Amino acid sequence: MERLEDTSELQSRLSSLSFSSFPGVTSKQSDDRPLDRLQNTDLSTSITQPTDRADMDEIKEDSGQRSEGNEEVPAEPAPGDGGEENNSAGSCQLSAEMKTQMPPLNPPTTWTSATLKELKAKLRLDKDSVVTVYRGDIMTVHVPTVPEAKRVCWEFATDGYDIGFGIYFDWTPVTNRSITVHISESSDDEDEEEEMEGPVSNGDVEKGSKTQSNSNLAEILPVYRQDSHLSVYGGSHDFPGEGTYLLKFDNSYSLWRNKTLYYRVYYSA
Repeated sequence: MERLEDTSELQSRLSSLSFSSFPGVTSKQSDDRPLDRLQNTDLSTSITQPTDRADMDEIKEDSGQRSEGNEEVPAEPAPGDGGEENNSAGSCQLSAEMKTQMPPLNPPTTWTSATLKELKAKLRLDKDSVVTVYRGDIMTVHVPTVPEAKRVCWEFATDGYDIGFGIYFDWTPVTNRSITVHISESSDDEDEEEEMEGPVSNGDVEKGSKTQSNSNLAEILPVYRQDSHLSVYGGSHDFPGEGTYLLKFDNSYSLWRNKTLYYRVYYSA
């Protein structure tokens, strides 16, 4: 019985208690306190910012090193760039050596004249100035440079049909000052073709002409077929230095016709 009474008395006391019975605790304080805590709490700051200052500095240093490293690393050359530069340098050196050995040659001064009959009549007086260039042959006139002159000059004409003409220069030191004539035959039978009887363009390059194997030989005027049966062809060229001119009269393209050539070569101061 005493226990029951004690229990009833305890329950009655508990039921009479409220929040206001505890000092400093009110219902308003209980409602506002959680809101204050949420407002004052910055969840994003606590998540994104490192809590350790040393870690933050370490991250900054690492990012700075990566950025500097990227800026300092030079771009790699594309494949073959180095080789091309080396080849270009080698080509320049080779070209410089070739230019030292053989200076560039200026183009010749050329002209034509209608005084065909006058020239032929004049040159007939000198038997050495009228020659026959046979079919398939190339006549080369070797004209060495001389100290007394500054340029070489030429004039030529033909009877009836055209002939090929070109000029080369041999840089080999001169040992003989006399003008000489050499006749040679074309060795390429496949390149020989029958001569065209009508007028031809100056752009018709001689197929019978051969590339010279002499490394000292330079081209001044390539061999072209000239209408020397219609006009006098002449020209001149200033001496580039000591050497020998090669004036080529080319009839290697003709299978059937020989050519009567009237020509003269002389020096000018």
